Amino acid sequence: MKTINLAVIGLGNRGRDVTKGTLLKMDDVNIVSVCDSYEDRAQEIAKEIAEKRGETPPVFTDYKKALEVKGIDAVVIFTSWESHTEIAVYAMQKGIPVGSEVGGEYAMDNCRRLVSVYEQTKTPYMFLENCCYGKDELLATAMARRGLFGQIVHCAGAYAHDLRSEVAWGIENRHYRYRNYLHRCCENYPTHELGPIAKLLDINRGNRIVSVTSVASKAAGLHDYIQEQKKSKTVPDYMQNAEFAQGDIVTTILKCAGGETITLKLDTTLPRFYSRDFTVRGTKGMYEQATNTVFLEGVHPEKYFDPVRSYQELINNATEYEKDYLPELWKKITPEEMSTGHGGMDYFAYRAFIEALKTKSDMPIDVYDAASWMAVSVLSEQSILQGGMPQAMPDFTSGNWQTRKRKDVTEL
Repeated sequence: MKTINLAVIGLGNRGRDVTKGTLLKMDDVNIVSVCDSYEDRAQEIAKEIAEKRGETPPVFTDYKKALEVKGIDAVVIFTSWESHTEIAVYAMQKGIPVGSEVGGEYAMDNCRRLVSVYEQTKTPYMFLENCCYGKDELLATAMARRGLFGQIVHCAGAYAHDLRSEVAWGIENRHYRYRNYLHRCCENYPTHELGPIAKLLDINRGNRIVSVTSVASKAAGLHDYIQEQKKSKTVPDYMQNAEFAQGDIVTTILKCAGGETITLKLDTTLPRFYSRDFTVRGTKGMYEQATNTVFLEGVHPEKYFDPVRSYQELINNATEYEKDYLPELWKKITPEEMSTGHGGMDYFAYRAFIEALKTKSDMPIDVYDAASWMAVSVLSEQSILQGGMPQAMPDFTSGNWQTRKRKDVTEL
C-alpha cells in the first residue's frame, strides 16, 4: 500500500482538527511538513504528530519553505480564505498536488488563475468540500438520479451557524473571519450548501450556473452581541466601536443553464441553531433536510396537502429510503470513520483525495467546481453593491461543461 506524504499548511481550528482527527487516523498518510504563520500552532501539531507517529516533522512559518521538503506527494491547505488560491497556485506550479479547504474568493481573477494554472500544469487539485459527502445530501441525490422527485426545478441550502463569538473575538483568537465581517458584505461561505446541490444538478457536467443575484439585510447581530458581552467581561475598544459591513442574512439566487434555480442563505450573526437546510424540489416530490422528510406524489396521501392537518407523521421518513438509495460508503461506515469529524463527512472527503492521488484518477471535486463555487462570493458582493442586480457567472470550463462526464463523490 502506497503511503502519501503530506505537507499541511495552516493550523488554526480547521487545520488542527482535520490533522488530529482525520489525517493521523489514516495509516497510509504521513505528515512530513507543517506550516502556520503562527509558529506555536505549527509546533503544537508537530508535537502531536511525534506522539502519534514517532517522528517530528519540520516546522515552518513560510509555506514556500514548507513545500521544499523532499518527498512531498501533496499539500493540504487550511489557511485563511484570502490565501487559499495563492498557495494552491504556487504548489501546482511546483507540480505538487493540492487539496484545498473551502471558502469564498475575493476576485474573479483569482478564480481564473486557479483554472489557468491547473490547465497549464495538469497538477491534481481537489476542493475538499466535506458536505458533498453528507449522508442526507447523498441520499437525496441518489433518489433524484433515480427519478423519484421527477424533474428537478429548485434546490435550496444554507450556511446557518451562530458564529458571533468566533467572529467578534477573532483578533484575540487569531481568526480571519473578523476582518472579513468588518470589511465585506457578501455570501462569504457558499460552498457547504452549494457543493452538494451543484453535484445533484450536474453543475459543470451538463449544466452550469449562469447568474448570481444577492441581497443582504442590515448588520445588527454582532453589534448587539458585543453590547451584551460588555456586561460580563472586558471588551477591547476596537471591538466596541466596530461597524461591521457584513449583513446578518444574505440571500442569493442562482440561475442555471438547465432552467433550475438555487437559493442560498448565509445566516451566521444572529442567535440560531445549526442548519444546512438542504432542500430538493421536483415535479413528483421533494426532500427536506430540516425534518429529514421525503414527500412523493402518489405515495403519500392527499391529506398532507391540507394546511390544517399536520405532516408530523412524515418527519424523518427519509430513513425508510436508505436501504434502497443510500450509497454504500454510508451503509458501511465504521464507528472510527464516524469519529473523524462532522460525523464521517471529513473522512470521506479526505479519503477520496488520498485515493485519487494513489490511483492517479480524476478528482471528484475539481478545479472547475472550486472556481465556480468560490466565484459566488465575488459575484454576490457585486450584486449587493448594485442593489441586487444579477451578475453573470463566467464559464470556467470554456464550453466543456456541455460534454464533461459526471464524477460521483461516492466513488471511493
